[in-house]
Amino acid sequence: MQATVIPGLDAAAYSRHALHAESATWSEKNCYVDLWIELLHALKLEPCAMLPFVLSLDFEGDQWTFYKPVHDELFALYGVDVQELTVWKPLLEHAIEHLPAGRLISTEADAYWLPDTSGTDYRTKHTKTTIVLNSLDVANKRLSYFHNAGYYTLQGEDFDRTFKVGEPHDEAFLPLFAEFVRLGRIVRRSPTELTKLSWQLLGKHLERRPTSNPVAKFRARFEQDLASMQERGLAFYHAWAFATTRQLGSAFEIAAANLRWMTANGIQGLELATEAFDQISADNKAFILKGARSVNSKKPVDLEATFGRMTGAWDRGMASLVQRTKSPL
Repeated sequence: MQATVIPGLDAAAYSRHALHAESATWSEKNCYVDLWIELLHALKLEPCAMLPFVLSLDFEGDQWTFYKPVHDELFALYGVDVQELTVWKPLLEHAIEHLPAGRLISTEADAYWLPDTSGTDYRTKHTKTTIVLNSLDVANKRLSYFHNAGYYTLQGEDFDRTFKVGEPHDEAFLPLFAEFVRLGRIVRRSPTELTKLSWQLLGKHLERRPTSNPVAKFRARFEQDLASMQERGLAFYHAWAFATTRQLGSAFEIAAANLRWMTANGIQGLELATEAFDQISADNKAFILKGARSVNSKKPVDLEATFGRMTGAWDRGMASLVQRTKSPL
């Protein structure tokens, strides 16, 4: 049995979207938004239009909001319909059902069996991530899938372990969360129409922004937790940084990219907010390294200027957008 939903993709020659270029401040954002950027790119749809959702990002106490595309907005922008998949039988059987019908499957997976994570998780440690199944060849035990910032292929033992082929039934195993993606109603809008829709989404998510500056709350929590992180070491710090510094920095790189794309498509007056959000992104890249050095050396770190710039940039960028949304396009 063979099935491919999006034809013409070659994992060995796949070209990433510009948001994942090596020159990006954060070449990978988070696993869920990264695969949506690449999935839309592979469908020849513009992923920059979906990005305003990051403006409602907040600091939640021990992490920043794990930002994700809003399913209703994916349908409004592109006609891409995402629904939860009830995993009531082995995942491979669901793949055999849905991929030939033209439906992609987005599913949680164990990065231990994903060869694209070579050098980090592959055959090293078990970590949960999300992939999108696109091309399936059951006889040859071969799967091509979207993950993080690209499109990849796995086969052989990795195929068997990803789908639990041949493993005895385990009543204690809980099925991983999965969704299917229906592509039958895709809409290819003009850049002008897509930009207007994205602008409307920006206004919606701007209204949902935190009521007080979340960077200030983040600073207070970092200062409170630094001693504990120094005691617990670099492994704990890296987990903390993924949930905090990386989420904040990458989210505002995405926010700036959305504003740049809107500017290129005719919306003026976004330069101040773009600069402010770029500042937050760049400062977090420096912060993640300074924090690691402090945790490793167990010495204090002076981040007064860094947090001052980020706090001011959040206020400045949000205020600029609020003012801009009061004026006509």
